[in-house]
Amino acid sequence: MIPFNLHHAFRAALGVWLVLGLGVAAPASAQNIHLRFAVEINGTAFTCGGSYALGSASEKVIPTDLRLYVSEFEAIRRDGQPVPIRLVQDQTWQVDQVALLDFEDGQGPCSNGTKEMNTTVRGDLPAGDYQGLRFTIGVPFALNHADPTLAPAPLNNTAMFWNWQGGYKFIRFDTPGFPLHLGSTQCASPSRTSKPSGPCVSPNRIEVRLETFDLRNDTVVLDFGRILRTTDVRSNTPKTQPGCMSFPGDADCIGVMQAMGLAYDGQAPSGPQQLVQRRVGRLTQ
Repeated sequence: MIPFNLHHAFRAALGVWLVLGLGVAAPASAQNIHLRFAVEINGTAFTCGGSYALGSASEKVIPTDLRLYVSEFEAIRRDGQPVPIRLVQDQTWQVDQVALLDFEDGQGPCSNGTKEMNTTVRGDLPAGDYQGLRFTIGVPFALNHADPTLAPAPLNNTAMFWNWQGGYKFIRFDTPGFPLHLGSTQCASPSRTSKPSGPCVSPNRIEVRLETFDLRNDTVVLDFGRILRTTDVRSNTPKTQPGCMSFPGDADCIGVMQAMGLAYDGQAPSGPQQLVQRRVGRLTQ
């Protein structure tokens, strides 16, 4: 005969085994989240090979790349308190608190990209009453200056990496003659192949807060036409890199950085970011 205490321990262990082994879950205490993202250029859905009127002169351009890192997701409760969204750790598109969104398909003018695309962020958070969403466009400092050849996906994407000093390209939006690469600048380190010793002077991470957002049904829309509206993409300031690479001293960056709600070259942002907005309902691209 099994002693009384051992008998109860055996029954408890059997119960755990049945729950785990047979897939019978306890009452759910978390909700799964699939956040949908879409990209537009002046209200028109982005696709590789599409032609768009861009910039102050409405120059016709055909983009060649569009990828970005997003991180630090939080749902906003109705009482205003933020609650972290725990990302699914697939180590393909998401790792730690970072996700890579990829809107290019490696076809046609986007041939330098990849066939695989990703337009969603997946995670879970405690069940509750939520009314808004907060996240960051960029990679947190603790992860931003690692070696991409040793990092797990999606942080192993060398096409989205500058160097150890600057870290990752938070946004890569390429058009012929005017690429836009957003990343941290003025990072103090002995060389481009060394990690900075402390925070960069210009971290250039865009903090997005959507006070009203239905986590299950709404779409996060990024419109790159809005942030280039005052910029002439046909020309480039002499003795500067093509387009806007986020580095100070480039007149081509002033309007872009202001529209992204970022301080630039000693100037505070003139207003909130204009890149991201909420769209009611689900969009498909």
